[in-house]
Formats: sequence, structure tokens, C-alpha cells
Amino acid sequence: MVKKIQKSGSAKSSAQAASPLAGAIKDSAQQIWLAGLGAFSKAQAEGGKAFETLVKEGLSIQRKTQSVAEDRISEASNRVSHMATDISSKAAGQWDKLENIFEDRVAKALNKLGVPSARDVEALLERIDALTRQVQALGAKAPVARKVVARKPAVKKVEVAAPAKTPRKTVARKSAPAKTA
Repeated sequence: MVKKIQKSGSAKSSAQAASPLAGAIKDSAQQIWLAGLGAFSKAQAEGGKAFETLVKEGLSIQRKTQSVAEDRISEASNRVSHMATDISSKAAGQWDKLENIFEDRVAKALNKLGVPSARDVEALLERIDALTRQVQALGAKAPVARKVVARKPAVKKVEVAAPAKTPRKTVARKSAPAKTA
């Protein structure tokens, strides 16, 4: 710190005493000023290089974090897709079970009503095909013969008087249920 110079009795002695101190202060301030300018100049010269170095390091860190984030996102999406696949397969299995239960119940109800099942119809179709083949085979083996039609004598119609009718009560009859083959 700079100390105040106290005035002594004579102005001459104070001027002489102040001049070496003032010169030292002036030289010190000059050196401080020059050091500041040098530091500023060096900061400008090396500051650009330091700034570029920091930008390069920032880019490399950003790339690393982006790749790590992309890997994590990829992992998460794979997990979610696997979970969705598992859930959809389980749901499809449940729908299949529900569909089978529904089909069984409908088949039982139709069977109770006497409606033939698809298997019954298929068996009948196979049987019809087999019979058709047998008929065709028999038709091919048998000789074709002409049938001679003999004429029957004409019958004369004779009218006979009908006896007098008495009114009858009609009785309602129940019809028997049709049997299925």
C-alpha cells in the first residue's frame, strides 16, 4: 500500500523524499499495467485455442452421450416390443380358448335341437359320393334293354250312387316328431 507522505517543515525536503517514492510507485504501476496488457494479449492468443479445444471436447462428449442415449432407447424399445409380442400372443391364446368354448356350446345346443353337425353333413356327403359311384358302376355293367310296354285294356268308369253321408267330428291328431338319420 501506498503511504501518505507527511509534510515536513520544508517543501524542498519533502519534494526530494517524495520523488524517489513517487518514482518507485510510478514504476510499479507501469509494470502492473504492462503485466495486465501481457496477460490480456496472451489470453487473446491462447484463448481462441482454448475455446476451440473446449468446443472439440464438448462435441466428443455430446456424441458419446447421444450414442449412449440411443443405445438405451433401442434397449427400451426392444423390451417394449417383446412385451407387446408376449401380451398379444397371450391375448390371442385367450381368444382361441374363448372361441373354442363358444363353438362347443353352440354345437351342443344345435345337437340338442337335432341340427346335424358339420361332421354329420360331411359323412353324409361321403356316403352319397360312394353310392353315386356304385350306381354308376352298376349302370355301366348292366345291358341296356328296351322295355316293352303292354297296353292294358281300357277300363270303363261306372258311376255308383254314393250313400248318404253323416256329419263327423274331426279329431285333431298329434304328428310324430321327425326322426333324423
